[in-house]
Amino acid sequence: MPSAAVRDITYDEGTEILEVTFVPTGKRYAYRRVPLEVYDAFRLAFSKGTFFNLHIRDAYDFELVGE
Repeated sequence: MPSAAVRDITYDEGTEILEVTFVPTGKRYAYRRVPLEVYDAFRLAFSKGTFFNLHIRDAYDFELVGE
């Protein structure tokens, strides 16, 4: 489902790194130690922006990895 906030998400199961690219800025952030279950729920969420704000944004360490 298209999102107004999230352009793309990728996940590496081996490292548990979730990368999220945002629509307004095009910036890509890597979130560390995100469980597979959280990624799966994020991927399937009707509202990616709401899910991100409630379950990821303040829950995991992150860094900017691209613009």
